[in-house]
Amino acid sequence: MAMGQNDRFRLQTARMDHAQAAAAGIDVGLRSYMLRVYNYMCIGLALTGAVAFAASTSGELMNAIHGTALRWVVMLAPLGFVFFLSARIHSMKAATAQTLFWVYAGLMGLSLSYIFLAFTGESIVRVFFITSAAFAGLSLYGYTTKKDLSGMGTFLVMGLIGILIASVVNIFLASTGLHFVISILGVLIFAGLTAYDTQRIKAIYAEGDHSEVHEKKAIMGALTLYLDFINMFIFMLQFFGNRE
Repeated sequence: MAMGQNDRFRLQTARMDHAQAAAAGIDVGLRSYMLRVYNYMCIGLALTGAVAFAASTSGELMNAIHGTALRWVVMLAPLGFVFFLSARIHSMKAATAQTLFWVYAGLMGLSLSYIFLAFTGESIVRVFFITSAAFAGLSLYGYTTKKDLSGMGTFLVMGLIGILIASVVNIFLASTGLHFVISILGVLIFAGLTAYDTQRIKAIYAEGDHSEVHEKKAIMGALTLYLDFINMFIFMLQFFGNRE
């Protein structure tokens, strides 16, 4: 018997409802995933700030960290953790990756403890809120825009390599002019990377994996945005921070 017009209409409506429900499920899952990313990032930033402030209140610890060869260990250890976590996260459990992320945030706090000696506490707080507002707007743009930012990402990564090389060169030149240019470019590059990385983290979720893999993706996404925030904060501190 041929399907009646009403039957066809009901079938089409049921298919549309199913498609809408599936899309809503993806949106709910994506929001939950991005919320985990931001939660991990914010907790990591809070841990870094707490460790940095606590370390800065101990004169003996600050002398040990920044007055001896130990400072190189403290400075390079976070970088080593980033490479280790990026290379090994696929073979480790999500709980292990999360623990390493907290350890990394703590080490970064030790590395950044010097800012409480170099800048006034008031200016550090002010720059932190300026950076937070800028980061929130840029990350929201990366999350909501329909524009493909992948081309911009390649350009930004090249720019990042450039300022890293320039920073190393300026260690020997000690040029205030070059330092100023590096700071400007650093703010612009990490501002762009915040939007680009947010879009990329969102796209990674759509690839679809089981919960354990999604959790590790959330941790790596948090680490990426954490680094964008920290670097943008440090470069902005060069402009708006009041030195002791």
